[in-house]
Amino acid sequence: MESSADSGPVPVLAVVGRPNVGKSTLVNRILGRREAVVEDVPGVTRDRVPYEADWNGRAFTIVDTGGWDPDARGLAERIAAQAEIAAQLADAVLFVVDATVGITDADEAVVRILRTTKKPVILAANKVDDQRGELEAASLWNLGLGQPYPISALHGRGSGDLLDAVLDALPDAPPDRDPVGGPRRVAIVGKPNVGKSSLLNQLAGEDRVVVDDVSGTTVDPVDELVELGGRLWRFIDTAGIRRRVREASGHEYYASLRTSSAIERAEVAVMIVDASQPLTEQDTRIISSVAETGRALVIAFNKWDLVDDERRYYLEREIDRELVQVAWAPRINVAARTGWHVDRLVRALDSALDGWETRIGTGALNAFLGRLVAEHPHPVRGGKQAKILFGTQASVAPPTFILFTSGKLEASYLRFIERRLREEFGFVGSPIHIMQRPREKRRR
Repeated sequence: MESSADSGPVPVLAVVGRPNVGKSTLVNRILGRREAVVEDVPGVTRDRVPYEADWNGRAFTIVDTGGWDPDARGLAERIAAQAEIAAQLADAVLFVVDATVGITDADEAVVRILRTTKKPVILAANKVDDQRGELEAASLWNLGLGQPYPISALHGRGSGDLLDAVLDALPDAPPDRDPVGGPRRVAIVGKPNVGKSSLLNQLAGEDRVVVDDVSGTTVDPVDELVELGGRLWRFIDTAGIRRRVREASGHEYYASLRTSSAIERAEVAVMIVDASQPLTEQDTRIISSVAETGRALVIAFNKWDLVDDERRYYLEREIDRELVQVAWAPRINVAARTGWHVDRLVRALDSALDGWETRIGTGALNAFLGRLVAEHPHPVRGGKQAKILFGTQASVAPPTFILFTSGKLEASYLRFIERRLREEFGFVGSPIHIMQRPREKRRR
């Protein structure tokens, strides 16, 4: 079981440092785009988050980490542990220090830990905006890590020289690359604090993601390669989707945007629902967004160990009432913290992906449509009756059908066709998109 950050031929650079020294700003500067969540509040980044980067034609993976304070306690202690793991797994470490503050006790403690990793360390003296700042940065020689590179992550000053030093420290990537296609991509989605990160840690068999009872601990999407059922899967753990993006503020706003992009990047989404609590509008909205995006869907009812007979009774009725639009999605009951029934996820993912990629031959589809129309013709409206002339499946992932008709079909009839398609051909775990093309009326 490997992390996407520490597997494959591309060398890995871990970015570490105390909270709020500008690590994520520097990551964005290196990437050339606003990818890592940045806000002027310590502790916004909480997990180790890998991004693909390149400089002067050489590709490498850069891992953004939470602020590293060796004396941290509680949630901060677990964030620091993630940063330490990243440094141990990386090929080189970029240690970021705030040059305007100088060397702190925490910086010296971090240096002692970095020395134990025996990895090459590049020292970045951040927040150097002028000549005077460069003189202040020179004092960082005392850390014993060699030359400090004065930079301004915010304005880009000195970043070229720093990246040249990074490439010198990183090993060359072997010429062979991962095969095209790669592992199936799975987005773990759900509202905050339903156990998304706990599920990912359980699947990975180790603490890959910071878990805490505080709602909204995960902010950045975290990609992890996990071996399940003898195969590699790429899991994307996402920040809990807030009620509405426009209601989220600061780093939550950017996190919500990236959660949507994570769904678009995935092939199948695992929607985590807290089974011990009533289904909410947030739950149904997230499920709808997955279906509208055209991704396969598995619904995992987590915290099943907290569900008693009375709650089960009401939950079944909530499912019948609230999730009727996605009755096609496989449902599993799990307890992420203990690992109960987590192994059932692979079978559910496989069936959802099979449904998502199901293709029906044109002959079989039109034979089915002919029988359906003969048994249940479209209702007559205004003295006219729309007929299906021909149908074809335009694409898979998700299955998309085009119906050529003599007139516009009603929405209720399209839903009826979808229901019968599922009864006939399956499409378990996948939304179905049906488009119609009414024949244009001929002009006299």
